[in-house]
Amino acid sequence: MSEEPIGPPQALSPEDLCRRCDPSRFSFGSTDELQDVAEALGQERALDAIRFGVGIGREGYNLFVMGPEGLGRHTVLRRFLQEHAAAQPVPPDWCSVFNFALPHRPNALKFPPGAARVFSRHMERLVEDLRAGIPAAFETDEYRSRMREIEAEFGEHQERAFGGVRERARSQGIALLRTPAGFGFAPLKNGSVMEPDDFQKLPEPEQRRIQEAISALQEELEKVIRELPKFRREAQHKLRELNREVTRLAVASLIEELLSAYRDNDEVRQYLSDIQEDVLDHAEYFQQPKEGEQPTLFGVPLPQRETGESFLRRYRVNVLVDHDDRAGAPVVHEDNPTHDNLVGRAEHQSQMGALVTDFTLIKAGAFHRANGGYLILDALKVLLQPLAWEALKRALKSREARIESLGQALSLVSTVSLEPEPIPLDLKVVLVGQRQLYYMLHALDPEFGELFKVQADFEEDMERGEDADLLFARLLATLARSEKLKPLDRTGVARFIEHASRSAGDAGKLGLHLQGLVDLLREADYWAGARAPAPDRGAVSVTAGEERTQGAAAASTAPAITAAHVQRALDAQDGRASRVRRRLQEQVRHGTILVDTTGERAGQVNGLAVMQLGGFSFGMPHRITARVRLGGGGVVDIEREARLGGPIHSKGVLILSGFLSGRYALERPLALSASLVFEQSYGGVEGDSASSAELYALLSALAETPVRQGFAVTGSVNQHGDIQAIGGVNEKIEGFFDICAARGLDGEQGVLVPASNVRHIMLRRDVVEAVAQRRFHVYPVRTVDQGIELLTGVPSGRRDASGRFPEGTLNHRVEQRLAGFAERARAHAGGASARKSWRAKPERPKSR
Repeated sequence: MSEEPIGPPQALSPEDLCRRCDPSRFSFGSTDELQDVAEALGQERALDAIRFGVGIGREGYNLFVMGPEGLGRHTVLRRFLQEHAAAQPVPPDWCSVFNFALPHRPNALKFPPGAARVFSRHMERLVEDLRAGIPAAFETDEYRSRMREIEAEFGEHQERAFGGVRERARSQGIALLRTPAGFGFAPLKNGSVMEPDDFQKLPEPEQRRIQEAISALQEELEKVIRELPKFRREAQHKLRELNREVTRLAVASLIEELLSAYRDNDEVRQYLSDIQEDVLDHAEYFQQPKEGEQPTLFGVPLPQRETGESFLRRYRVNVLVDHDDRAGAPVVHEDNPTHDNLVGRAEHQSQMGALVTDFTLIKAGAFHRANGGYLILDALKVLLQPLAWEALKRALKSREARIESLGQALSLVSTVSLEPEPIPLDLKVVLVGQRQLYYMLHALDPEFGELFKVQADFEEDMERGEDADLLFARLLATLARSEKLKPLDRTGVARFIEHASRSAGDAGKLGLHLQGLVDLLREADYWAGARAPAPDRGAVSVTAGEERTQGAAAASTAPAITAAHVQRALDAQDGRASRVRRRLQEQVRHGTILVDTTGERAGQVNGLAVMQLGGFSFGMPHRITARVRLGGGGVVDIEREARLGGPIHSKGVLILSGFLSGRYALERPLALSASLVFEQSYGGVEGDSASSAELYALLSALAETPVRQGFAVTGSVNQHGDIQAIGGVNEKIEGFFDICAARGLDGEQGVLVPASNVRHIMLRRDVVEAVAQRRFHVYPVRTVDQGIELLTGVPSGRRDASGRFPEGTLNHRVEQRLAGFAERARAHAGGASARKSWRAKPERPKSR
């Protein structure tokens, strides 16, 4: 392709350098007359994917919405899901309740939407009624009468047992005495207890009889005393049965009322039955003794238990998910997707220096809140949180929302904790992230493709045309109304369209970076309402190439945003971020950084590079030089040798050796040692957009033909000499233009760009005006031959029928120079071989 006689390239016309939008072709006066856009502009394919992913109800068809930041992915996605969810049924409520069989495993109860909160209030009322009804039931005369009967029966039994011992003792002249220390026996005399002195006066046989009788009675008394606990237990059992009977009468009607209200919910009915049994067993907690009063049973003090308030927590209802005021399925966006925020957690309270928890401290996670609907997560945030990604995959695979603390998951906590019953999970998860993240997960996580089968890829731009321009105007109208900004007139819309093409890096497309559009709208609205006069930025427009704006138009408030306001906002954005660019341009003007814009020099070409600092990018020229000599080392990239060149830049330099060998050294060795370098480059160099400039410098040095320094070059090159497209073409052209404009345009300056980049050119107005005045030029180049011919003014030349380049052409000069290198290399090689042979020849003996 590079051998075809294309001829010198023609400079691009001003119309080729910026595709203008004519405001007069719009029929509206301002965007107030336009309707809002119904769907995301230019995102038909992504919306179809979202519609499919949301509509299909099969397992594993979760979505991954990808694309760069600022395209409005979250806004579009949330609006679409909310519209779709509004037509979906409201999912059930869930609450956590006490498990009476296994307290460390709370149960989960399911309710119709809005019923969980009602059930919680019913339980609160039930506890209040029980705290009032149970004590009242124990204050009735019937209960007191029956309790006195039990006490009297126990007393009679006790008295009967002690009375038998007492009668037998009296018949033997011995009295049974009750003392503070317990029971005792003493002999009687005349119906009274005998004094110790009188006992000592008795005959010894009588004393022995009395002592033996007391011993026998003592054994009988001990036997009676041992039987007393049995009698007390029987009485206590009768009393408990009485209490249960009384409590059942007080509880039954209250529980029956709830059982009737929840007759269709078997799980709730079972829970209420468990409550009834638990209340019957723990009725005493509903009747607290008065302050300072010790509870007793038959006069025996009972041990103090935990307070009633603490115990009665078991009858509370912890509502995890409540859809009382919801219409449709939930759409939840969890902005902080930690492990606990996703799966839920059990909080703790400090009691007596220890951390304790119960089912009332369980908190629902995003899985619970989004259950039955849609959960939106930022993919990168999920991956950055410990165990959050694994928890998400586990929940989607098991289809259960299981609450587990991070300490339990990592086996860091050995204390007893809660194990809440898992809740069935039915939700659609939508991850939002960058494309690179999606491809990495697909490649590195085998489970990712099974769980996220739908990808929705958002476009960064859309095709430009009359219909597309009108849709874009409606988009601007929608954004202005949603942000409560001034409307745009036709000129403002036209300037926005031109800026959108510049942002897209393609004159035939419109950029869809919504965040950037909204920011520019806000700033243009600010300048449309600003009363302060526009600052004098004439000096800046010369050094940085910024366009002069109509300060008078922006000096007072305006009813609509015009092109002048948009341009002023763009200039202000550029000015705020341009400090480094101004400093570098200043150093070029002062000669600190060496860049020539006039004259000629062999082996030296102005290359163009794009510098990116934050969100601001600009072009800067760099001097690229080449030196050649005889040798066999090929082309040496000094940037790579110094470890300042990236792999793509090094690849571009290696391609140059392939081009030189393929064109000039097919039948002879390439006896060349050449060096290439970006002069005054002290940082890393990456990319191959300067490979054509490096090749031009090499060809100039080999042909010993000077290059016009009024030109700058950008474009990559392949081994056939074709010039290939590069990025940042607008910034590169404007960067060299600013330097030339600061030194003075002489009509001989310009930039060589790849012909395939022409459709990407959207230059500033001042650059286009300079081209229209023929003070600056932009040339589209297809081949190396075109470029070198333009740079040197010497015809590049094409091989004739004999395979030779014409005399005097640049290709002929290069070929002859390399041929001379090869001949001298062969001569050097031959001389070295002869010297080596002479040294190795044995010395002949001398004749006498």
